Amino acid sequence: MNKWIDNAQLASAPQVEGAELQRAMQQAVRQVAQNLPAFESSFPAANSEHGFYTPGINTDWTTGFWTGEVWLAYENAQTPEQKAMFLSAGEKQVDSFLERMNIHHYVDHHDMGFLYSPSCVAAYKLTGSPHGKEAALKAADQLLTRYRPEGEYLQAWGPMNARDNSRLIIDCLLNIPLLYWASETTGDASYRTIAEKHIHTAMKYIVRADDSTWHTIFFDPDTGAFDHGATCQGYQDASAWARGQTWGIYGTAIAYKNTRRAEYIDYFHRVSRYFLSHLPDDLCPYWDLMFGNGDEADQPRDSSSAAIAACGFLEMSKYLPAEDAAYYTGMAKRLVKALIDHYQVKDFAISNGQLLHGTYAKKTPYNTCKNSGVDECVIWGDYYFMEALTRLQNPEWDMYW
Repeated sequence: MNKWIDNAQLASAPQVEGAELQRAMQQAVRQVAQNLPAFESSFPAANSEHGFYTPGINTDWTTGFWTGEVWLAYENAQTPEQKAMFLSAGEKQVDSFLERMNIHHYVDHHDMGFLYSPSCVAAYKLTGSPHGKEAALKAADQLLTRYRPEGEYLQAWGPMNARDNSRLIIDCLLNIPLLYWASETTGDASYRTIAEKHIHTAMKYIVRADDSTWHTIFFDPDTGAFDHGATCQGYQDASAWARGQTWGIYGTAIAYKNTRRAEYIDYFHRVSRYFLSHLPDDLCPYWDLMFGNGDEADQPRDSSSAAIAACGFLEMSKYLPAEDAAYYTGMAKRLVKALIDHYQVKDFAISNGQLLHGTYAKKTPYNTCKNSGVDECVIWGDYYFMEALTRLQNPEWDMYW
């Protein structure tokens, strides 16, 4: 058995078709509807426990994904009554995000885009929500405070200018779109300027010679010069954390959308090629891409990575020549087909999430994280699965990012 699927197997894998796609979306919308009584005024944790999310307050970096699910359900509602229900819930949650900014509750980090793009930018785009606009602009202003001019990047975590936290992480490629939206909305080019500086710095260092990606890049705290790459959540520094690789896929697609810089197409092809060449037979990656077929006994999957990659493929397909666009659209359809067949929750009694077998973080002897959400639903995986379904049903969908 090959460790990873080969090109011929990949090309022959089935693609999702129209009726199946519609059924999967209807099931996803039902999951959101059944969750609303518990999660209209509360927010799911970042990951499920034994398949079920528990409610909490709007504190974590992940809560925007749940509100994003509500807005996707609103866009894909089957009846006017259902649509009104999702609208009411979304507006209530937007108010929570505005309050979070106003009281500065757990916002001293770079994850403003993850929090405010699928929740408040979405609300503004879909309904013209003034609270959504206000909250998202305040979040963009907060994100600018993370900028370190000596290295031209946004610091990921920790107190600003802390010498041991002179770092960016690949995840931030999905926070940056908030700044582009803020520039478009306000006419203030400073948001775009910082966004482009960060993307340029990140892409210069984050893609390795073999087309895998670093999770974290450290810089000299005084000069801003590149120091070294490392991982927090991958198996080890030299391996390729699956979710990080797919942040690279989707992040470069959005970077190209916003800049039209030709080098981002090259980065996209490179990181996509590495991801697609490190998939097991069922097309759902293990949590680190060093693992493949034969590693089932002790290594979990990360279904969220397949969903993120599908979204990135579909976004970049808009800007590529016809042959390349067809290739990546086909790959997205194969990934989504695999998720629907083997990973989508189809019975609320089994789980209140959308996508089984995700991994938030897995502890190893070589990384700095702790076990969290191993082989569970993860809220961003649920969101990106719904986004991928939406994109496939409506290729002209106006994304929240």
